Amino acid sequence: MTTEQTDRGEQFERSLMDIAVESWRFTRLFARLVSKLDAGESSRYVNQLRYFQKKLEESLDAAGLKIVNVEGHPFDPGMAASAINIGDFGPDDVLVVEQMVEPILMGPEGLRRQGTVTLKKVQA
Repeated sequence: MTTEQTDRGEQFERSLMDIAVESWRFTRLFARLVSKLDAGESSRYVNQLRYFQKKLEESLDAAGLKIVNVEGHPFDPGMAASAINIGDFGPDDVLVVEQMVEPILMGPEGLRRQGTVTLKKVQA
């Protein structure tokens, strides 16, 4: 494989990951909007959203990529996500991931793109 082909393959993967992240953001926004509709009206849109998410997952799977969402999981400093509000907590605080701002993208060889999260303190 030539250097040019390798560069083109890496650019393709970066572009696919960018589209995946933006699609993930869009589906979350769309889901929030649909949740504000009445039940009768929302069912059609929920089905379209599920179909889109399924197609996104299938396309990423074909490329060897997977979106990982860690919302609600205990925060571990070694997880593949940076916490934008980590400075708000003390070293002894027990933390969980409150919200994914950007998803984690994994590939066959491991981490392809680090995610971004916000944290919250576990109330004792």
